[in-house]
Amino acid sequence: MIAQLFAPSDRGPVIQNIEKAVAANQLNSKVETDDPNISNQRELDLLNSYVQNLHTVSYKVNNLIARTAMNTAARIITRNMVVTGQENLAATPGGAIVTSNHFSPIENMLVRRAMGMHRLYIASETTNFFMDGWLGYLMRYADTIPVSIDIHYAGITFPELLRKRLDAGHKVLIYPEQEMWFNYRKPRPPKRGAYFYAAKLNVPIVSCFVEIADLHHPLNTEFNETQYRLHILKPIFPDPALSPRDNSFRMADQDYAQKKAAYEAAYRQPLDYRFSPSDIAGWIPTGQEVARDGGQ
Repeated sequence: MIAQLFAPSDRGPVIQNIEKAVAANQLNSKVETDDPNISNQRELDLLNSYVQNLHTVSYKVNNLIARTAMNTAARIITRNMVVTGQENLAATPGGAIVTSNHFSPIENMLVRRAMGMHRLYIASETTNFFMDGWLGYLMRYADTIPVSIDIHYAGITFPELLRKRLDAGHKVLIYPEQEMWFNYRKPRPPKRGAYFYAAKLNVPIVSCFVEIADLHHPLNTEFNETQYRLHILKPIFPDPALSPRDNSFRMADQDYAQKKAAYEAAYRQPLDYRFSPSDIAGWIPTGQEVARDGGQ
């Protein structure tokens, strides 16, 4: 089962890190325990080689293989997914930045399906490019754009990479929550980078929220299988009367408000950040029976 490749066992330490981060009100902090550690020089080498290799035959061949694999996996993983709000896409037919809650390595496949299986670029931390195996290969070649805090790259190279893809009419997925929190149901306050780039490049935000329901079937000893419902919310456009900085705050606030409302409508409860085991979709805490459908 493809989903099992993206549902590793021994998530206990990660869930403990999520609980600690919530208690400390650090809702964008890193919680994964096995992300690669890379030096500044290795990161710079990666960024340089990425830009240099984009137009090589080798990259284009691997890109085609990786995109085909991603599209195939997306069709399988999302075969039972429900999408609501697709009518909202009519207002954003061209280039746009897509935002969604960041809870799994596979949620970009959910977004890809919701966007109609059109070509989707994904902004991702450079550490993901150093992953091993098949997942690392996909991270390096499946239309993924590295994100870095390097001043030159973040200020010049990355915006230019975005501009070229947006001008070509493509969607670019950026996770404003920054770090992945495995199967965490709640939307987290966004960092404003995605909205700054949207305002600077004069493109809209396609706002998405993924609702996760627990199913009765165990996936492994820690988790039940889950089912997804992706909500496409109202698009958010830059205000031409505002600066990119002011727009970034306004657009981020609106996006968070929309995701918060979508969460509260989906789970029928107000959003707060008191940790509960039910915040982790599908999780079977030690000693408990298989979770009942619906989770919360």
